[in-house]
Order: sequence, then structure tokens, then C-alpha cells
Amino acid sequence: MGEYQDIRFNLNDGVAVIELHRPDHLNAYSGRMGMELGDAYRRCDQDDSVRAVVLTGAGKAFCAGADMSAGEETFAKQDERSFSAAGVDPPAWEVRKPVIAAMNGHAVGIGLTLALQCDMRLAANEGQYGVLQVRRGIMPDGYSHWTLPRLVGTGWAAYLLLTGRRVNGMEAAAMGLALRSLPSAEVLPAALEIARDIAKNTAPLSVAIAKRLMWESLMLSPGEVGRRETELHHHLMGKSDAIEGVMAWLERRTPQWKLSATKDWPEWPTTLDR
Repeated sequence: MGEYQDIRFNLNDGVAVIELHRPDHLNAYSGRMGMELGDAYRRCDQDDSVRAVVLTGAGKAFCAGADMSAGEETFAKQDERSFSAAGVDPPAWEVRKPVIAAMNGHAVGIGLTLALQCDMRLAANEGQYGVLQVRRGIMPDGYSHWTLPRLVGTGWAAYLLLTGRRVNGMEAAAMGLALRSLPSAEVLPAALEIARDIAKNTAPLSVAIAKRLMWESLMLSPGEVGRRETELHHHLMGKSDAIEGVMAWLERRTPQWKLSATKDWPEWPTTLDR
């Protein structure tokens, strides 16, 4: 897309940091932000030098939801052929690298539903988190009717989706919406610590395959998951990383991985009833 305007992108030591960057508007979501975020996700998916991704917000908020500066036109009728409620394409779960949402402040509306698409979330004690759309005459978006019940169960999902109420960071962690809640200044460093550990110690292809199957498993039976695990083990066993992982552990050294998520990606299993 060229130079980004509503996000910032930085890559260092295998960790890509994507920053939602409209700090004067509490990083309120814009159409441009969604397009730029999708472009950054595709970049992370295709670049083998990216081992993990951290999504965060500039300033004191993560994302304050939809930009409502257009007033009554904020949720105006959209073209039915082109409009999508997804928020971003691709969603974070399609990126073959772990994506960690460092929710350093408020994440409401689409700000929270974008974070729900990530693999992990950290919350700020001071933050407010909620899916507020039903209080704005619209409905939840960003696949939240699929992600949220799977994260917190249907009871808490109903509470958040149907009331539009907010919870603080500690409540978000207690219900399973986030891994944990920290003072806002500690959220990004904690997310970076997880990302750097992934970048240093895990095999890229193994992580990519495990992530894809983890998300897919939400729609599969135990038997289907078992068959896919077996097929994918055959793709990894006997290869260089399976040897290196063991030898690095035995020799007490940092592993040097050779396989990549792009060049060595398997033909994804599609046949389930064997």
C-alpha cells in the first residue's frame, strides 16, 4: 500500500509491532486503518523474517471503536456488494505467525472485536473493554459472534454482546477475555516478552501449523483433529527442524531453525473421512 497513515509498522529481531496510530482520536477505527492493517497482516504472513506479531495502540488507548465524527452518517447504508463487517481482511487468525493484542488501554466496539481475532490478548488494568454496538443501533462485528463464545463461553458472550456493557482489565482477564491484566505501561513490554520468546525458541513452521490447526479445530470433531494431527506430524517428522529441536535442547544451545512457514508449508489436509 505504500506508506501507512493510520497504522505504524516496525520489525525488530523477528517481532513485528503494528501500532494503530490515530492517537488524537484514541485510535478510532477508520476504513483506511482496516485496509492498512490487512496489508500489514499479509506482509507478516509472507515475510519469513517475521516470527511473531504484536498489535497495540498509540498513546493511551488501544482502539476506541468506530470513528463517529461523521455523526448520523457513521453507520450509513453501505454498498451490499462491497461492504464487509469483518473489520480487516485477512483476520489475525489467518496470519501464520502468532498475533498478540497488547490492549494498552480502552478497546471497545470494533477495537475489541479486532483484538478477539488475535491469538492472545493482554489487558490494561485501567482499560475499559466492551462490544458496544447494540448501544449504537448497530450490531457486533469482526466475527465476534464466533470468537467471543469460544473464548469466554455463551454466558459471558451474551453479557458482552447483548448488553453492550464494559468491563475493566481485571474483569476481562477473570472471564478469559485476556491472558492477564497489567498496569497500562506494562502491557506492551509483556506482549513483547512473549513475542520475543516465540521468535527465539520456537520452530517457525511448527508454530504456523499448530496455529492453523488450533483455529480450524473449533469447527472439527475430535476424530477429525486427530487425523489432521497425524497427517501434519508426517510433514514435520524426520525433517531438519525435528532434529535441530532435540539436539539444541540436548546441547543446551539456541536452536537454528531452517524450515519456513512459506517455503515449507504443507498441502493442507482436506480429506477427513479416511
